[in-house]
Amino acid sequence: MATRRRAGLPVAAVLLLAALLAGGAAADDASSDDYAGAPSSPGCSNKFQLVKVKNWVNGTEGTTVVGLSARFGASLPRDIHEARKTFAVLANPLDCCSNLTSKLTNSVALATRGECAFTAKAKIAQAGGAAGLLVINDNEELYKMICSENDTSINVTIPVVMIPQSAGKKLKDLLDHGASVEVQLYSPNRPVVDLSACFLWIMAVGTIVCASLWTDFVACEQVDERYDQLTRKEGPNSGTNYREDKEIFEISAKSAIVFIIVASVFLLLLFYFMSSWFVWVLIVLFCIGGIEGMHVCLVTLLSRIFKDCGQKTVQLPFLGEVLTLSVGIVPLCVVFAILWAVYRHASFAWIGQDILGICLMITVLQMARLPNIKVASALLSAAFVYDIFWVFISPLIFHESVMIAVARGDNTGETIPMLLRIPRFFDPWGGYDMIGFGDIIFPGLLVAFSYRFDRASKKGILNGYFLWLTLGYAVGLFLTYVALFLMDGHGQPALLYLVPCTLGVVVILGWLRGELHDLWNYGKIQTENLVDEP
Repeated sequence: MATRRRAGLPVAAVLLLAALLAGGAAADDASSDDYAGAPSSPGCSNKFQLVKVKNWVNGTEGTTVVGLSARFGASLPRDIHEARKTFAVLANPLDCCSNLTSKLTNSVALATRGECAFTAKAKIAQAGGAAGLLVINDNEELYKMICSENDTSINVTIPVVMIPQSAGKKLKDLLDHGASVEVQLYSPNRPVVDLSACFLWIMAVGTIVCASLWTDFVACEQVDERYDQLTRKEGPNSGTNYREDKEIFEISAKSAIVFIIVASVFLLLLFYFMSSWFVWVLIVLFCIGGIEGMHVCLVTLLSRIFKDCGQKTVQLPFLGEVLTLSVGIVPLCVVFAILWAVYRHASFAWIGQDILGICLMITVLQMARLPNIKVASALLSAAFVYDIFWVFISPLIFHESVMIAVARGDNTGETIPMLLRIPRFFDPWGGYDMIGFGDIIFPGLLVAFSYRFDRASKKGILNGYFLWLTLGYAVGLFLTYVALFLMDGHGQPALLYLVPCTLGVVVILGWLRGELHDLWNYGKIQTENLVDEP
């Protein structure tokens, strides 16, 4: 990478690497898709559906449990008003694999997993007069209950639902101690239009547009350019040009390929050695990057609005002369990041995460730049293959999607913070819509380049490239969420849709306009022109 000032390069490189790890758009919820490998036979062709299990203990409502319906059995009502309350009773024997001695008439039987087939449990519970069957899993996952190959015709007319181990154990303990437990089972529909995804779409597109226009429309009148926030700058008579010395690095084609290879190795290490302390390292890096990003954005904005603030400086030990405004803002940014880290599991934590993330991405897109379409093609093509391989192809080798497993922070209780997320406010199932930083930063580098190219070439809005690439990114992200909807919430490699809609657009448009050669060799042409000048 060609550098102009080296102090910020390690931070920028680590943030770009972490951004790649959180690639892909996803919905944070349990899957309810069909299972193609399950045998299909009469009475065993239901689609798997998420089920809400509301419960009352001695008349007091408890925490609603989320379960998963079986391939067989009766369908559950979609509306809560159509579902009826039913008393829950422990099966005896508890595995529900032999004739029952407990009275189950018009009650929902609670049984443990194991010892016999799921269909056998359902038939025995039904023969005992049960109105439904809740199967307690032996872990927290929602296992898909299917029929065996020997089950050629199933006649189960009661609903069968699996619930997580912790929730099932709690209900079992209550029943063991003589509590009266009632349950209500229903499976509400998801809204066709996910408004939270629309808000996330606006945030992602807005971040790229804001980062591209930042230098001209926000930072253009930053008052005293001798000072870069907390870093001492030489005076105007020192012979140092601020624009040349600004913390910027240009990505080269070779470094782009190496970067993707390193990211793949790091992703595998996270997959195999994922632990809570490893995720904590990423959380700390996110906080450091977020503090720097928020600090830069706030100093720039306030200096733009209150011009006098950008003129006042103060002498600090070791740092020398720095902006007074910067000294006042740094503690606020640090406190903000610490509060987010402390309350990151709270329901409102997504607000702080998105603010830190957007500021971080705007700053990264100011620090890292693509010099031309040649380098953009190398970077985005490599990221395109990277995203598809680790989301779609890796399950064939590693038995699960490496990218999605790492992004979820499996078995750690934590999730990687390098993503924007927003709650699904209007979805009865809740959860979050998410998009990784990599799906914003990497196409954003190309969109930002198109704006600089348009400005240098003195192009208008319609005959330039910035508008069309911004629209291309917006369309590509829209297609990502359409695919996410059609795939029942399974994580998608967003760059599969974003790269053709951005890189493809600029290449085709440049070819049609006869400007592809200029776009391909832009940085080299500018350098040669400067050398040829007397």
